[in-house]
Amino acid sequence: MKARILDGAALAARIREEIKQGVKELHASRGIIPGLATVLIGNNPASVTYVRNKRKACEEVGMRSFGYELPAGASEAEVIALIETLGARADVHGILVQLPLPPHMDADRVLSAIPLHKDVDGFNPINLGMLGVKGKQAPFAPCTPQGCIELLLRNDIPICGRRAVVLGRSAVVGLPLALMLLARDATVTVCHSRTTNLASVTREAEILIAAIGKPRFVTADMVRPGAVVIDVGINRIEDPKHPKGYRLVGDVDFDEVSEVASAITPVPGGVGPMTVAMLLRNTLIAAQRQSERG
Repeated sequence: MKARILDGAALAARIREEIKQGVKELHASRGIIPGLATVLIGNNPASVTYVRNKRKACEEVGMRSFGYELPAGASEAEVIALIETLGARADVHGILVQLPLPPHMDADRVLSAIPLHKDVDGFNPINLGMLGVKGKQAPFAPCTPQGCIELLLRNDIPICGRRAVVLGRSAVVGLPLALMLLARDATVTVCHSRTTNLASVTREAEILIAAIGKPRFVTADMVRPGAVVIDVGINRIEDPKHPKGYRLVGDVDFDEVSEVASAITPVPGGVGPMTVAMLLRNTLIAAQRQSERG
């Protein structure tokens, strides 16, 4: 039997409608329109596209979007000064600094300048660290891991007591996602490039999450029959038959693994749309909290 498709695009569309309603209610009750400031340094084509899509998504749900673009040669001090200015503005409820940063900048120093209550991307090192403190709740979790959790919850896939394996240990996805699964009482294993007998570990997973950036790396023989597979990867591969000359695939061999798994996310249309939806939701929550604080 083919795996059930966990449609992130459809779920994200429903969540955006919920957010749009929340934005209307906040404006009606408090006169506040949530505002997200995006900071882009340089002209990396992928980053430019990501920021443009995020700004468009804000407008679609009725939020304000403030875009700031700095040249790749801007100094770290200039970026931090901009973040501090945005942090003091009452009409800016969330601040997103698009990664990656130019090589001459220290990402931790730049991201640390974002006030915790406006860190809607969840990358301030303190926010990330709080994910691992038992009994504490980070103001905001990173959006991609949060999108993965939301996909599981909204599709009624139990996390508590399940064996989860996260393939990838980046600070952006793998590590925070492992901590979030652990906080929901999963038994979690994190695999990486140094893991020995990798397939024997991934085959133990009832929930397998792939986030390593290698196209079609996860094959059917690496997956436990009936496992739920979440594919975070977005990889561009050449395809002369495609109008663009390339197409997007995940870290999972979708066709193969669909024959083994009980549920799977597609690429595109899986985790990607959920990431943007979580960013919008975090921005709405930030605006609600700031309105309550006066």
